[in-house]
Amino acid sequence: MSVASPSIDRLRGLRLRVPGSTSNLGPGFDALGLALQVYLDVDVVGVADDGAGRLHFDFAGGAPAGENAIAVAIADEAARRRVTLPSLDLAVRSTIPIQAGLGSSAAAIVAGLRLVHVLCGDGDGDVGRLLDAATALEGHPDNVSASILGGLTASSQGPSGVTSVASPWPARVRVVIATPRLGLATSKARGVLPAMLSRADAVFNVQRTALLLQAVHTGNLDAIGAALDDRLHQPYRAALVPGLAEALAFRHPTVLGAFLSGAGPSIGAFVLDDAGAAERFFTDLFARQGLACAVRTLDVHQPGAVRARVAPPVLPSGVPA
Repeated sequence: MSVASPSIDRLRGLRLRVPGSTSNLGPGFDALGLALQVYLDVDVVGVADDGAGRLHFDFAGGAPAGENAIAVAIADEAARRRVTLPSLDLAVRSTIPIQAGLGSSAAAIVAGLRLVHVLCGDGDGDVGRLLDAATALEGHPDNVSASILGGLTASSQGPSGVTSVASPWPARVRVVIATPRLGLATSKARGVLPAMLSRADAVFNVQRTALLLQAVHTGNLDAIGAALDDRLHQPYRAALVPGLAEALAFRHPTVLGAFLSGAGPSIGAFVLDDAGAAERFFTDLFARQGLACAVRTLDVHQPGAVRARVAPPVLPSGVPA
């Protein structure tokens, strides 16, 4: 595929907005994502045509601890495409909490990649390249696909790349997210998962993932609660996430069901119209745990014009069709 010549003029005054996300949604481990109305905003406030590629970041509220995933993604994509970068001054604002299971690293990766894509004249037109590059950096496609496509996404990885399809989310179903002040690295949350599953547990999760997608597709919202059960990751992560077991067992007429948001420690609940009962439950739950907790009710960031990316098939010989 040919790529337009890099032009720094495309970056002057550029504004990027990338939604955060929740993922897994109970049974859909590393497959399902849901874009949320929390955002990472990156503004290009200065461009120097010097070819030096220096990046200066001004983070509102202070720089996050650890690796700067925006910078990593910019450098990785520029190297992959053999693009010489100008020096950039970038202003960054985010309402996505870090290490909270709300796709902060995925949003940062997508923002960095999109900046290079704009430089090369792609914009968001080459969704396939964006999905593949973001998944390679993140390691799994669920959060990055939601940040790129919006809405509810189902994704898979294969020899020819990432296949991802997005669909609208029912407007009546809002997402209450409780984020305790308890950082949890994804690597630690993945480290407690078993290497093998029984056939019964695998079938259990396949059934509920299929049920969840059909419940959303058909508007049979009452079935969502039964579809959120999981045997693949939530039972093993409960010891790392205070209050998770109680949240998964919570029942109320306005609450469809609860789930661990990504790798945690945020816990989400799907509610119909009225979020009050879920908000009160989470507030009381973490007060009893003695943990400070931010509880917020979010709407879904719905899909835009781009709805799907289907990777090309691979022939048995291993040569793409």
